[in-house]
Amino acid sequence: MSKRRAIISYDKLTLEQKKQILRDFPDGYINHLTSIKTPTGEVLDALVWETDEVIYLVKIKKVQPKAKPVAADDFDDDFDKPDVLKDDDLEDDEEGDEDDEEGDEDDEED
Repeated sequence: MSKRRAIISYDKLTLEQKKQILRDFPDGYINHLTSIKTPTGEVLDALVWETDEVIYLVKIKKVQPKAKPVAADDFDDDFDKPDVLKDDDLEDDEEGDEDDEEGDEDDEED
């Protein structure tokens, strides 16, 4: 005897059915999705899920990214420009190194 077939949206599944899908697909069902084109031209992702009595075609909504993509014009390409250091910056770093050495000598006396 063949199993009954049903098409259902994931949102309309009961909590128990959703838990069973998680048990049947412990690593997730993303790799088990099938794309289906409707007569209106819409493309749906669906999961074929088989239970003891029914073979379900579960419609899954595609997750849309919440962030808008960054346009190439909005991206400033500062990575190719060399960093410009001033002589004053180098002198400040050298003075900081001398202070560290003096601090080390005090630690050795204790």
